[in-house]
Amino acid sequence: MTKINLKKLNTHRARTFNLPPAKRLSSPAQALTFVNKRGFTYFWPIKGIDLPSLWTAVAGDRPVADKHDDPGHITWGWKDGALDKKIWYYAKILRGKATMISLETAPYFYALSENYGSPEEDYLIAYEEGRLNQASKQVYEALLENGALNTLDLRKMAKLSNAKDSEFNKALEQLQRDFKILPIGVAQAGAWKYSHIYEIVPRHFPDLPEQARKITESQARMKLLELYFNLVGAAQTRDITKLFGWSNEVANRTLNKLIDQDLLLAVTHPSQAGEWIALPTVVTT
Repeated sequence: MTKINLKKLNTHRARTFNLPPAKRLSSPAQALTFVNKRGFTYFWPIKGIDLPSLWTAVAGDRPVADKHDDPGHITWGWKDGALDKKIWYYAKILRGKATMISLETAPYFYALSENYGSPEEDYLIAYEEGRLNQASKQVYEALLENGALNTLDLRKMAKLSNAKDSEFNKALEQLQRDFKILPIGVAQAGAWKYSHIYEIVPRHFPDLPEQARKITESQARMKLLELYFNLVGAAQTRDITKLFGWSNEVANRTLNKLIDQDLLLAVTHPSQAGEWIALPTVVTT
């Protein structure tokens, strides 16, 4: 069977992860280009997940610094400053972690969400079917009825002031992962004078539901996997299910379609067991 060429794979990832020191990002405009070229990326590097991140593209392949004055933390200002600009889609998406998605790619993610075009009804269906918990329902209804709210006001309006922090934060994460709400700005509120402002997705990106309506689930999964492999070069099925939350069956079915189109190859790894899937450009035949 065809084998991964580690030199080619490492060269590929060095480029897509933006690792060479001479290539480091140094401006918001470069950050936008970085996201747009990749389709989606993490904001921070996530342990156990191979995926480019804005932090790594700016600061290099090193852990996120604890010190607030680290030069790499310029990314924080870029992210906050862009929340209301609608230049990309930012929210806690993949594995519930901060994800940056290009506006061209966002409809493909949205097409796989539990949203069908009616923000006033979709969440109720999800709640009745047990896919949305009570706290998430209350948070969503608070935004639906009152418009954009900062975290403190949102918690109060959602009648979750006495709830555990974990319950409220879990609701925010669940709603973001399903493309129901997203942060659209920062308010000087709370003890730290820093609080995200949240809004329901169709109000901030009114064209997104209609853009996604034209995309089938199969098309969406194929597009996202094609982008994913363009980023990482090679991966196993378990990497895909871990990142996207898809079942093995769904992941393998999508992979097979891309393999049938000669966009990917089933390969072996020179030092790791199991079947791998890779771009034709990172293998040795």
